Amino acid sequence: MARPLMISLFTVFAGCLLAGNAEAHDRLSLRADPAPAIVEASPVLAPFQHVRFCLRYPADCKTDPAENDRVELSDQTLELLNRVNRSVNGAITPTLKTYGTNIEDRWTIAPSRGDCNDYAVTKRHELIADGLPARVLRLSVVKTAAGIGHLVLVVATTKGDLVLDNLTDAIRPWQRTGYEWLKIQSAADARFWYAIKPARAGTVASQADRNLRLASR
Repeated sequence: MARPLMISLFTVFAGCLLAGNAEAHDRLSLRADPAPAIVEASPVLAPFQHVRFCLRYPADCKTDPAENDRVELSDQTLELLNRVNRSVNGAITPTLKTYGTNIEDRWTIAPSRGDCNDYAVTKRHELIADGLPARVLRLSVVKTAAGIGHLVLVVATTKGDLVLDNLTDAIRPWQRTGYEWLKIQSAADARFWYAIKPARAGTVASQADRNLRLASR
C-alpha cells in the first residue's frame, strides 16, 4: 500500500503552478454529437489533501443522489463555465505550496494565492453556488506531458466531459488536454475517488470527438 499512497500524494502535491491563457480565444462547438465520456475503473484512495478539504469544507463534499449526473451544454451553461474559469484563473495568484510542512498549505476555496488544487476547488464551489449540480462537477488528478501532477475540474455535460484548467482559459474536452488521466472524484459520492480507465485506441480520433472540436471565435 505504501507505493500507491506515495504516488497518490505526489500527483497532488507536485507542480501545477503556472497559469496562462494561450487558448483564451477558442471556444467549443455546441453542434457536436456527444463525445466519449471518462470511464471509472476500480476505487482508489482519495488524495489525502482532499480528505482534509472535506473536513474543512463539508458542504463541498456532499452529494445529492437525486441530481442529474450530466448538465445540458447550452449557450448559457458554456457562458457560465467560461466566466467562472476565467474569473478564478485571474483572481488567484499562482504560488508554490509545500504540503505537509505548513498548516496553511491546504486546499483552500478562493485564496489570494494558491496552486492548481485551489483553482479547481474554487471553480467547483462557485459553479455549485451558481446552480450546477454537484454530481456533474468532479475533481480529477492528471499528469502533464512533463510528468507533473496536476488537478483539474471536469464538468460532465450532454456533449462530453469538459475540463476547466488553471493553465488555460479555454474549456477543452478531456481527450484534447494531452494529459494522462489518473483518478477522478466519484459522481455518486464526492468523498470517494476512482481510477480512470484508459481510453481505447482511436477514441481521440473518433467522429464524435472530431465534432467536439475547438473552434475560433
